[in-house]
Amino acid sequence: MSYHAPGTPENVALAQHVNGRLRAEARISNARAFLFRAIGFGAFVGLAGAGLGAAFYGYATMNEVGSASDKLAKALTQALETTTLKTSGEVRLTDNTLKIEGGLPAAKTKGEGRPDIAAITGNQGKTEAPASAAAAIRTSFTVFKVVPYLDGSIVTGWDFKGDEQKPEKQYCYVSRPQTFGDGNTSTTTTVAINGEVLLQPARSEVNFATIARSCVWFDPSKP
Repeated sequence: MSYHAPGTPENVALAQHVNGRLRAEARISNARAFLFRAIGFGAFVGLAGAGLGAAFYGYATMNEVGSASDKLAKALTQALETTTLKTSGEVRLTDNTLKIEGGLPAAKTKGEGRPDIAAITGNQGKTEAPASAAAAIRTSFTVFKVVPYLDGSIVTGWDFKGDEQKPEKQYCYVSRPQTFGDGNTSTTTTVAINGEVLLQPARSEVNFATIARSCVWFDPSKP
C-alpha cells in the first residue's frame, strides 16, 4: 500500500474524477426532477383541456336543444296565428288585415280607424244563450296593422275587449319566413308592447328600436 502526499498528481486526478462524478450525478438528478415536473405539468394541461372540452360540449348541446325548442314553439305559434276563427258569423283573414264579412258598421261619432264596437257586439250571443248566461258573454277581437319588411312584415295588433273604443292591449312583432324541417314556416319576434320597446336580447338578429319605428300604434287623437 502506498500513500500519496497532498497535491500530488494522483490526488489531483482523483479529486477531479470524484468532482466530475458528483457533477454528473447532480445533472442526472436535475434531469429526473425536470422530467417529473414536465410530466406533472403535461397531465395538468391535459386534464384542464379535457374539462374545458366537456364544458363546451355540454354548453353546445344545451344551446342546440334550446334552439330546437324555440323553433318548435315559434312554429306552433305561427300555426295558431293563421287559424281561421268562427263564431255565429264568419271572420276572415284577408290581405293580412282582420276583416268581418259585410264590413264594419260605420262609426257614428268616432273616426274611421275606431269601429263602433257596441254595434258589432250588442246582440251577439243573446238569442243562443240562456238569459242568465247572456249577461256574462264578452266579445273581443283583434285588429292587425301590417307593414312590409324585407321578406316578411311588421305586424301591430290592437286587442279590443267588450265595447271599449280603444284597445285594451297593443303589441308589435316582426314576422320572417323560415324553412323548418321539410316545410316552410315563419318566425315571429315581439319587439314592443303598448308602445314600449322591449329589452334587446344579446343574440337577437333584429334591431328592436329600428323595427319599433314601423309599428302602427292606436292614436286616439286621430280621426
